[in-house]
Amino acid sequence: MAFNYDEYLRTNKMPTLWCWGCGDGVILKAFVRAIDKLGIKKDDLCVVSGIGCSGRFGSYLDANTVHTTHGRTIAFATGIKLANPDKTVVCVAGDGDALAIGGNHTIHGCRRNIDLTLILINNFIYGLTNSQTSPTTPQGFWTVSQKVGNIDPTFNGCKLAEAAGASFVAREKVTEPKKLEKVIREAIAHKGFSFVEALSNCHINLGRKNKMANAMENLDWIDSITMPKKKWEALSDEEKENYLPTGILKQDIEAREYCESYKMVQDAHQGKRGKITQDDFKKKI
Repeated sequence: MAFNYDEYLRTNKMPTLWCWGCGDGVILKAFVRAIDKLGIKKDDLCVVSGIGCSGRFGSYLDANTVHTTHGRTIAFATGIKLANPDKTVVCVAGDGDALAIGGNHTIHGCRRNIDLTLILINNFIYGLTNSQTSPTTPQGFWTVSQKVGNIDPTFNGCKLAEAAGASFVAREKVTEPKKLEKVIREAIAHKGFSFVEALSNCHINLGRKNKMANAMENLDWIDSITMPKKKWEALSDEEKENYLPTGILKQDIEAREYCESYKMVQDAHQGKRGKITQDDFKKKI
């Protein structure tokens, strides 16, 4: 029997405003299936989205949704989670939204290890605003802001998240929707900051000027630059530079989660415990 997506969607908003062949719809459906398998009630779910094509994500979900300003998804979501620690809070942002103007918030969300899931939809370009270079645009690619080829070094979002302290880091692509669903599901179930990079296509604003004139050509390119983590680990260091590993790249179940630390502050103010000391952070609560 076919999965009933309508139960989780605002069907009056359909069809979506995404371009034909866009991978955002694949990510939306993978997310819905993950939520369903986890048994999360819609009233217990809040999805925070930013600006850009990915910012429309929350518009189509029948749940608690917040459409924020550019780059501020993590900031808004942090406040929501601290006020509602028993709820599931998920951020959806693009590569420009989360790694450029919102890069600082992403770093500190990872550093705090607050129990949020960030789904970073990486299509390697500023898609909605007509093809400017984003932090993940490959060097040499044409963009409207670098018409003779991008000279900026390419940002690796997963490496950033790992270094900044996220306790769950994963990468998957829209050409593997079942694997994408699985990592989203495991990310949401993980207690702590979960960073999921979902590689997607933008054949309209990235592909057409970079010899990928249709969706399938853009998707084939994504397949050509990725491989499963286990296979990637067997490569030489020099060969690794040519590929992005997919799958779960990091998972730390021992890291202290930020809402737990915040609860210590609340208890101290209410006289339920003494002053917080460094010793409190040498053991799990």
